[in-house]
Amino acid sequence: MAGFYHWEGEMLHLFVRVQPKASKDEFADIQEDRIRIRITAPPVDGKANQHLLKFLAKIFGVTKSNVQIKAGETGRNKHLCINAPTNLPVGIIRNE
Repeated sequence: MAGFYHWEGEMLHLFVRVQPKASKDEFADIQEDRIRIRITAPPVDGKANQHLLKFLAKIFGVTKSNVQIKAGETGRNKHLCINAPTNLPVGIIRNE
């Protein structure tokens, strides 16, 4: 199991380090049990968080309301919960 995520039933817990103001939205490398995610939005007035939620909802095939920031709302290191994802990016495997 990779250290940057774990499953709790249908809930995927994802541990990320966000890099705002990037040139494009993308998953990057894994650093210290977190996956780095680059997003184009600036870290101003919650824009980066909203953009991150929208980006992850699209990647995981869920609605934006199914993606929540559980911890780290104001920092770069975040703990996110994704409820019942239908698409899984390379590197994330569902526990059966």
